[in-house]
Amino acid sequence: MKQNLVFIAQSLDGYIADRNGGLGWLEMIPNPEKLDMGYMSTIERIDALLMGRNTFDTVCSFGIDWPYTKPVFVISNSMSEVPEKYKGKIELVKGSLSEILESIHAKGYESLYIDGGKTIQSFLKEDLIDELIVTTIPILLGEGTSLFGNLPKEQEYELVESKVYLDQVVQSAYKRKK
Repeated sequence: MKQNLVFIAQSLDGYIADRNGGLGWLEMIPNPEKLDMGYMSTIERIDALLMGRNTFDTVCSFGIDWPYTKPVFVISNSMSEVPEKYKGKIELVKGSLSEILESIHAKGYESLYIDGGKTIQSFLKEDLIDELIVTTIPILLGEGTSLFGNLPKEQEYELVESKVYLDQVVQSAYKRKK
């Protein structure tokens, strides 16, 4: 079944990065047991990841080994080739979202994890998100990169599940009402 899902964290005021593009606030709550808060079970449900160029650059800046075991497609109109270090780890895709999805689906990948602020907003604008899993961290950032941008029309989702982690982090899973 073809589906596009989002698994992302946000601040109480709906930002996914702070005013400087930083993500340090995501670690403000001690996590001594290293709970993944459903990340691995989400990864098991997908065939591939589709992320924007900025998210790719952010992941590369972490200075860690490549963290993905599933195929990763990177949307970029400015990158003409895959950096040497990431050859065989990512595939660049360009075009309209429908063209990109058609190309990825033709390769047999149907369940996609959509990642990156601009990419998520673009998919939402075209009503292409089937499921949202949003983890809310109890901090007000005041400004930054918003998770949700302006939409051409309302979209209804139904709450499927809500969990509390570490006694203060709330994760809610929603499915698109069609």
